[in-house]
Amino acid sequence: MSSLKKRGDKRLLKVQKLRREILGRRKRKLRIPDNVIKVESPSPEKVHERVHEVTINFIKKILEGKDPYFELPSRSPDNIIYDPMLDMVFLGRKYKKRSFISLRSTRETTITARILSIVHELLEENIHATKREVFYNDVNLFKDQRESDDALEDVAAMLNVERNALHVVASAKGAVIGRLRFRESNDLIDCTKMGTGGKAITPLVDTITNIESDAEFILVVEKDAAFIRLAEDKFYDKYPSIIITGKGQPDIGTRMFLKLLVRELKLPVLALVDSDPFGLHIMLVYAVGSKRMSYETPFLTIPEIKWLGVRPSDLDKYKIPKSVRIPMTKNDIERGKQLLGEEFIKRRPEYVREIELMLKTKEKAEIQALASKGFRFLTNTFLPEKIETGDWI
Repeated sequence: MSSLKKRGDKRLLKVQKLRREILGRRKRKLRIPDNVIKVESPSPEKVHERVHEVTINFIKKILEGKDPYFELPSRSPDNIIYDPMLDMVFLGRKYKKRSFISLRSTRETTITARILSIVHELLEENIHATKREVFYNDVNLFKDQRESDDALEDVAAMLNVERNALHVVASAKGAVIGRLRFRESNDLIDCTKMGTGGKAITPLVDTITNIESDAEFILVVEKDAAFIRLAEDKFYDKYPSIIITGKGQPDIGTRMFLKLLVRELKLPVLALVDSDPFGLHIMLVYAVGSKRMSYETPFLTIPEIKWLGVRPSDLDKYKIPKSVRIPMTKNDIERGKQLLGEEFIKRRPEYVREIELMLKTKEKAEIQALASKGFRFLTNTFLPEKIETGDWI
């Protein structure tokens, strides 16, 4: 893929400097703390073996007349550990038992055993299934998809593998466009030729190979509406970039795809989210991980992600009209206060100042509020100024 912009393009000097800084930090080996669960991404054969080991141990207990139980890591909030050195959340080493002879956990144990059986079948046949398909494999037992989803995550944590290693994937909703080419199950994908909707991100991330790009950075966009504006204006041609959206709260496939690109291309990541507590929360899911999926944090998080905008301070800086700013709700204010208590935020004074400003003004704004300055204000003014001056935190 030929480069559209020379590496010496003065508009991109701040991005290139950020890239060099990140590359320098990544040379240090990632050392997972001793007090957390160490999750792997093993081959299907290895996962198959682990399923057999867990099942055989369970059956042995029955044959020996002992209490048959599964031992798995607790995913309760008190077992979530934030590591300030790695800037990530992890699952700790507190365990719980699920036993067939305990009235309280008999049903949970049955569901766990059924999920193991389904995973074994998928691995035996070397095929993938969606979470929805897993639920419909035994609707009478699961009753609600949340139960089968939770059990899948429990089984992944019990086997010490990332969830995709179980050959179960979530339906994809993310999209990508821009200066990127790759093969997906041997099909050549050119993300500069995907119209305005972009290329749907496959949940089968392990089918992606031969990644090529001449981009200078990756732009992660919260909303689909902003993604379409960037795609229609071909922003990635003006500023060589890869643009990704999770269309709100990102799914696992989108996060895994972003992690893959960062690992392969060594590019900095900039985030464009709404100026409200929930927009910031979405960015934090990309940055430090979610507490629910803490057991596979190393496979999903981008600690170096930068908050480009829309930040609370941007509203006055860019003279966004009061008429398009939205009063914060009680829920917004409470979430903002909760964020101030997060260790990740406390370590970043600039984040604290932005959240405090938001709580002081009690105003929030969506990315689309920038359209009040003109439909192309986002692509012609806001983003170019931010990128060229290095206005991110």
